[in-house]
Amino acid sequence: MSKSVPEKKSFLLLCGWFFAGALIVIIVTFLARGLHNLPMDIRHLWLPVSFGGLVGILFGRSDLRLRGMGHRLECSEKRFRQFCQKTPAMLHSMDSEGHLLYVSQSWLDTLGYDHKEVIGKDFFSFVVGEDISKVRAKHFQKLRESDEIRDINYQLRLANGSLINVSLSEVAQRDFDGRLTESLAVLNDLTDHRAAEERIERLAYYDTLTGLPNRALMNDRILQAVVHAKRDGRQVGVFFFDLDRFKLINDTQGHAVGDLVLRSVAQRLKKFIREGDTFARLGGDEFVIVQADPNHEPNFSTLGRRILEALAQPFQIDNRELFATASIGVAIYPIDGENPQALLKSADTAMYVAKSRGRNNLQFFSEEMNAAALAKTDLERRLRQALSSGELQQHYQPQVNLATGRITGVEALLRWYDSDGNLIPPSRIISVAEESSLVFHLDEWVLKTACAQAKAWQDAGLPPFRMSVNLSGHHIRQANFIDRIESILDETGIRPNTLEIELTENSIMGHVNDSIASLTDLKIRGINLAIDDFGTGYSSLLYLKHFPIHRIKIAQEFIRDIIHNPDYAAITEAILSMAASLNLSVTAVGVEDPMQLDFLRKRGCLEVQGRLFGSAMNAEEMTAFLKNSENLLSGIKKHSDQSELNFEGSQEIH
Repeated sequence: MSKSVPEKKSFLLLCGWFFAGALIVIIVTFLARGLHNLPMDIRHLWLPVSFGGLVGILFGRSDLRLRGMGHRLECSEKRFRQFCQKTPAMLHSMDSEGHLLYVSQSWLDTLGYDHKEVIGKDFFSFVVGEDISKVRAKHFQKLRESDEIRDINYQLRLANGSLINVSLSEVAQRDFDGRLTESLAVLNDLTDHRAAEERIERLAYYDTLTGLPNRALMNDRILQAVVHAKRDGRQVGVFFFDLDRFKLINDTQGHAVGDLVLRSVAQRLKKFIREGDTFARLGGDEFVIVQADPNHEPNFSTLGRRILEALAQPFQIDNRELFATASIGVAIYPIDGENPQALLKSADTAMYVAKSRGRNNLQFFSEEMNAAALAKTDLERRLRQALSSGELQQHYQPQVNLATGRITGVEALLRWYDSDGNLIPPSRIISVAEESSLVFHLDEWVLKTACAQAKAWQDAGLPPFRMSVNLSGHHIRQANFIDRIESILDETGIRPNTLEIELTENSIMGHVNDSIASLTDLKIRGINLAIDDFGTGYSSLLYLKHFPIHRIKIAQEFIRDIIHNPDYAAITEAILSMAASLNLSVTAVGVEDPMQLDFLRKRGCLEVQGRLFGSAMNAEEMTAFLKNSENLLSGIKKHSDQSELNFEGSQEIH
């Protein structure tokens, strides 16, 4: 293996030192023997040559070590200088008086100065402050006392006149007598750090879509407003509102358009926000305005009216004209709450009242609202317990074919009685369930219980008939809607055509595309479909033609008064005529009198349901009824020849 160049050079230097040492010793030997007139024998020179060569090699190795140390020191100093010059950190050194002795290239680049402009200058001539002499004195006092300074913030003036914030850390150097001679410092540019802090603050306290304060900052603003209002004896108004039917915009126009609407709402309402007020977005389409300007007397009704008027104007989004009204609830400190949580809860309660009263209006909170909200919360809690404890009951009401007088189906009806034995209205149960998302568990219980009962009746050998079950429209929008129904059918063992699912008009028409797709999927699987309470919603005949349904149920509101109310009679006739033209079956609900029955039969209605044939019964009662029912029409007398009927109608909840 060949030797490297440095190794060859070292070898040659050692050889040179060897010969030099040997030569010196030989010369000294010859001189010494010549001075004493001693004979000289070359054979005796091996010892002086060896000794001199060895001494030369020793001197040579010392020379090489000294050369190596010097080279390493030179390289180390060169690397240090390159590091100081090329490091992205801002470095400088200064003497005990504060004059700059050295600055790194990053220092010069960041501040925009030339090397000759700063060397020898007082560092504190670049520092911006009210009293630089005091700042300078305090700086050196701390440096002399502790020999170091950690993360002290200064503002420096750049060459272009602008300012920059830096954090300075510095260490002192002293001589043998302990006197401060020099110091070394590193500066960190805080510009990016401050920008990052501001970004983090905006993410933590501001909504990214609209730029408005978010829930966290809003709670803090309400708390501050309450503290100041309590001190000054003033009121604070909390306006809680969301956009009416905003989900329809998202569903029909897309979420990108929905986001543009939310931004437009924020921009449009910002002009009503005064100094001291807060306008925040909680998420989704929910907004809060806190009116707490100490310089103006609050006028809560005026602000609410302005919000409604501003949002009543159409939004121009991508050459489309969109509308987004709002329902507003208002809570006032200290009347409706004394802390942010109580005020928001009260305002939220008032907002839901505004929605229930037709939307696009303003409602102030009241104790009556609070009592109603508490009652609803209590009912939700009890409903959760009832679902797990078996308190709920399933009743059934027969549906009768007018041609044969036989039962063709039964409708499953939810029943729940309180501790005093009073019936809790099903409409109230459904309302609470839908608002709390319990509706999915509730409907699943109803569906599973009804299907299991239908299977029990089949196994008992009773004649086949369909089982009708009301489901909430929320299920249509669930991804696993079809799978859950099929799972229940498999679990209970009934055939799909035994089951009929009833949905209201509004639940279907609210999401037309999803409804058609989901209902078609059910129809393909052989499950029967019906529209319940037909005539009370807002069905479009154009869409109704495309819905895969086979039955409509005329709402009992019309049937109850068809004998005495010509308008209801006309509506019922129109529904029957329309159903016939669309080849749809019809069930009239709420038949309680023979004259109603006669009216419906003469106009072609083939199926009815109501107390005339049987009220809602529990499973045992319904079983006995089914076993004993032959022709339910045989005992019913016609009253078509009566000129007047003393009939008030039933108030039973269907």
